[in-house]
Amino acid sequence: MSDLLKRGRFLLPALLLAALPFYLDAFWLRIGLFAMAAAIGAVGLGLLAGTAGQLSLGHAFFLAVGAYGYAWLAGEPGPGLPPALALVLAVLLAGAAGGLFSPVAGRVKGIYLGVATLALVFLGHHVLLTADSVTGGFNGRSVPPLSVGGFTFADTDPELVVLGVPFGAEERLWYLGLALFALTWFTARGILRGRPGRALVAVRDSETAAAVMGVDVARYRSAAFVVSSMYAGLAGALLALGFRRIVPDYFGLALSVDYLAMIVIGGLGSVAGATAGAVFVTALPLLMTRYADHLPLVAAPGGTGGAVGPTEAARYLYGAAIVLILLYAPDGLHGLARRLRARTARRREPATPALASPARPKEHTP
Repeated sequence: MSDLLKRGRFLLPALLLAALPFYLDAFWLRIGLFAMAAAIGAVGLGLLAGTAGQLSLGHAFFLAVGAYGYAWLAGEPGPGLPPALALVLAVLLAGAAGGLFSPVAGRVKGIYLGVATLALVFLGHHVLLTADSVTGGFNGRSVPPLSVGGFTFADTDPELVVLGVPFGAEERLWYLGLALFALTWFTARGILRGRPGRALVAVRDSETAAAVMGVDVARYRSAAFVVSSMYAGLAGALLALGFRRIVPDYFGLALSVDYLAMIVIGGLGSVAGATAGAVFVTALPLLMTRYADHLPLVAAPGGTGGAVGPTEAARYLYGAAIVLILLYAPDGLHGLARRLRARTARRREPATPALASPARPKEHTP
């Protein structure tokens, strides 16, 4: 019975997510796609910052490597490789970039590592603007659609219709993002529950104690940085497919801060928490942009007046959410949900009657 319940916990949400393209329009599917891409990158950063205890402000750099790596490898000008192969190579390229930086990550920690990774963002932004032949410079470059076995994840002719529902680019990319997110989810949970996860937690809690137990501290910290970079590269490639055109200004410091907000709001060291934080931070500005006309003190995109724009308003809101999380729920939304489940379970448990104490024999006085 317990195994059936565990399977149902994953099967029912999977079926629900698989059915959504038949009922939602392109706007909501686009939000879901961007949220899944952000969740993939947030899970990787959660492994690095939450489990291994390494602060990184350079996540946007590895997202850019994955995005531009795929666009260049699969496009023209570029090698023009098959898109599926270009996607795999873009992820490996992001991992290689993380590997080049991993000696620094293996020896530097705390705020010093954060400052070192911050340099990657500015360096990467400069390269994106100046390497015109690869990145397209300031104007960016278009992203070739992904095709696997003759099936293209884009609007094609003839049109694909499934159960009476036209399947365009958003519907097709939804299932691609769902598959990649599921792969990320289960691999990350496997890492956390296995020996590497226990070693990374030991390194985070006490490097001295971990070294005494035989953990190669520098090696595991470097490996965590490489794995996190690969997750970021995969997220960047999926974002590129969703945007269909990428520009350097998107991959700036603000994007790295967004990813830190995701894992703090969701809960450090938790795959489910990183996912929840990614959905919140990604969906909020898009929803505020769509419904700006109905929100007080929020101006519509391109509007004038004293009101703030939807993107700035969204940053204020999840900035306030970070403050509230740090004050009242330091373990994030995942920890808050866990405590609520435990409290609900305690309330549902039947009260056990107190055992009656055995009666003492009466003392007979002579």
